[in-house]
Amino acid sequence: QVQLVESGGGLVQPGGSLRLSCAASGKIFSIYDMGWHRQVPGKPRELVAAITSGSTSYADSVKGRFTISTDNAMSTVYLQMNSLKPEDPAVYYCNAVHPTYSLRYNYWGQGTQVTVSS
Repeated sequence: QVQLVESGGGLVQPGGSLRLSCAASGKIFSIYDMGWHRQVPGKPRELVAAITSGSTSYADSVKGRFTISTDNAMSTVYLQMNSLKPEDPAVYYCNAVHPTYSLRYNYWGQGTQVTVSS
């Protein structure tokens, strides 16, 4: 069982920055693909950034502004969010999914709220 705990959300002005953290229960990054998703009420959850075998990928809407990274020693995955826009507010979720057995091994954190407002 993998446990994920997010932190770092909050209120920021447009153009500002936030760094989200996701602490994992154990050394899982060599086994699981890690991602950050976001969701607003009434819309499906959206993948914004992922790291798979060391390679990163981003949704077009955040490319060039968001950066996903991992600290293996701390078992933590980060999402650095810069130049935040009014369309970025959402609950942001950390996800760990096994690349082969994704239906069985797919874990989510509790989410952290990001609000962008002046």
